[in-house]
Amino acid sequence: MKLARLGPAGRERPGIVLGTDKFLDLSGYVDDYDEDFFRQEGLLAIEQLVDQARNEGREPTPIGRERWGAPIARPHQIVCIGLNYADHAAETGAEIPSEPIIFTKSPNTMIGPEDTVRIPRGSTKTDWEVELAIVVGKRCSYLSGEDEGLQAIAGYMISNDVSEREFQLERQGQWSKGKSCETFNPAGPWLVTPDEVPDPTALPMWLSVNGQVMQNSSTNQMVFTPGFLVSYLSQFMVLEPGDVINTGTPPGVGMGQKPPRYLQPGDTMELAIEGLGQQRQIVEAAA
Repeated sequence: MKLARLGPAGRERPGIVLGTDKFLDLSGYVDDYDEDFFRQEGLLAIEQLVDQARNEGREPTPIGRERWGAPIARPHQIVCIGLNYADHAAETGAEIPSEPIIFTKSPNTMIGPEDTVRIPRGSTKTDWEVELAIVVGKRCSYLSGEDEGLQAIAGYMISNDVSEREFQLERQGQWSKGKSCETFNPAGPWLVTPDEVPDPTALPMWLSVNGQVMQNSSTNQMVFTPGFLVSYLSQFMVLEPGDVINTGTPPGVGMGQKPPRYLQPGDTMELAIEGLGQQRQIVEAAA
């Protein structure tokens, strides 16, 4: 099932996507796809709610040009994994980590998959990163291993982990400084439940800038798999329902180009992961 939220920013309506172009609005049946929804095991009831809505006369409608919001409301936290693709580690000249590198991204960075990305004031090194994102489905603490981690996943979505490399690497701070600028986490267009993603470690993925493909890889290059990451993180923090985990990016980021190439106002990013949809963002300078 594909869960999505459509409508103006701050007034998105929860529903499900049928095919790629029809939306069944579940407003009135579901408050929102948020922490409470996942905590109350809303995913277990969603099919029944869909049937109820259809039986009461609600029908899918064409999506048309309506705005896509992020598939979930603002999460409790966004946890990110660094250098989690073997080919990306090689691109940056870094060793493959023996344990996941963890940093956080401000939850208010999350925007819709076609919203505008803003280059921060003073930025000269704003970069792109296509990533598989995990949405946590229940409260997790001290999970026993990868299988239990997989069972705690509510679904998967595309994330563009936009990054400012000078802020991240040259400004005497943790990586979060270069990751948490406004608009730095386009997400969606939809959240796909695990039953429709039989192997999250075998998904082709790509990102282009102004029509030129920059990243072209697969989640089969991940060093640490989704189930392992959920279990691993639960040893160090309590994961809450609706939390997002960005699982890392493949090679082809701007920092790795020779010479490096970074985003400029007017650039267009397009990115996709097989089975999870596609995003498109136009870049502008922050006001």
